[in-house]
Amino acid sequence: MATELHISRRNMLAGSAATAAVAAVPPAEAQLQPKPQVAPTTMPLSIKVNGKRHELQVDTRTTLLDALRENIRLTGTKKGCDHGQCGACTVIVDGVRINSCLSLAVMHQGDEVITIEGLGSPDDLHPMQAAFIKHDGYQCGYCTPGQICSAVAVLEEMKAGVPSHVTRDLTSGIQASNMEMRERMSGNICRCGAYSNIAEAMAEVAEAQA
Repeated sequence: MATELHISRRNMLAGSAATAAVAAVPPAEAQLQPKPQVAPTTMPLSIKVNGKRHELQVDTRTTLLDALRENIRLTGTKKGCDHGQCGACTVIVDGVRINSCLSLAVMHQGDEVITIEGLGSPDDLHPMQAAFIKHDGYQCGYCTPGQICSAVAVLEEMKAGVPSHVTRDLTSGIQASNMEMRERMSGNICRCGAYSNIAEAMAEVAEAQA
């Protein structure tokens, strides 16, 4: 009697395992079934870049950086880390500098963007561009567009009285000291290490503006 029970249990377990194995194998029809493709969602975008209005149709996942480079073909703004850590993609939006790789293009409906191309041209340099050339504020040049855009915005921040972590006195105006400029520019990385030259260029422009 015990032997019959043992055999029946073994047969039952073997049958259950076989059933599970068969159930785990998908039918051939299911394997051949194509996966459904999700169409990208696009939205219209009206944005003013360097004084010119652009009417675009962009994927909602497109960053402002990619819209500038791929849709508007302004490749001066560089893609470095693409994680907001190097500052190479810095542009000025409505007077405020931002990392364009961290911002979706559709968030800037109606905004005014200034890129390195909008600051000056080879025949008519912005004072900051001219100062960078004079003081050798670049080496490989890859980070330079973001450095210059950030530098221009930094001087405007100080004139507007926007404090930084090293601002000591908020009552008598913010001085364009070396420490102030270095602190504010700390988000712009220069792999070549031209920081001192960049600070000198900024100091010259700040003095001229004062």
